[in-house]
Amino acid sequence: MSKKVLMVVTNHTKLTEGKTTGIWLSEFAEAYLEFTKNGYSVTVASPLGGLSAPDPGSIAEDTPQEFLDTKKQLQNTVKLDTVTHDAYDAIFLPGGHGAMFDLPENKKLQMLLRNFYEADKIVAAVCHGPAGLVGATLSNGQPLVAGKRVNAFTNSEEEQTGLKPILPFLLESKLRDLGAIFVAAPNWTSHVETDGHLITGQNPQSTVAVAQAVIKKLG
Repeated sequence: MSKKVLMVVTNHTKLTEGKTTGIWLSEFAEAYLEFTKNGYSVTVASPLGGLSAPDPGSIAEDTPQEFLDTKKQLQNTVKLDTVTHDAYDAIFLPGGHGAMFDLPENKKLQMLLRNFYEADKIVAAVCHGPAGLVGATLSNGQPLVAGKRVNAFTNSEEEQTGLKPILPFLLESKLRDLGAIFVAAPNWTSHVETDGHLITGQNPQSTVAVAQAVIKKLG
């Protein structure tokens, strides 16, 4: 039986007047390609279903064609409400600033994350993807990330994007406030934290390493 991975992506596209965001294409593409190359079955879901638009800033003249080809997987995503945890072996949240807006408060995602985690299934996220973890609590009411070693886009990296003033919160600060043990590496370097079956990565440079950590655990 091939392993099944649920990838949850953002639908949010507006940052401010005239400035758009979305999913960071490489974070989706690199993970999707790692999973499919290993024969995994991948379902792509989002809060609203339908289109998950890539952040324009994540596509450049030198973006590999292989990455661009994965955009078709983002054209018609499954609506999150139709998904159950028992059909999958792992859940993976790629980032992009869009994830900061529609994933943290999503009740269905919070329920899925709790169910995956409490069923000892892999919960993985990279860069701004861990924004989806901030609202998740376990059955005992504790934040899912409390007391866990985690990693995500750092305050220092966010400072360099210039987008700090228009974000709803700073991801590193929020995770620390929830009781997570936040382990940061130097800006823009690949870094992964694995704590049991919770796997998190710091930035776009960490995506392949996070996907490979998931694969290593799933076998």
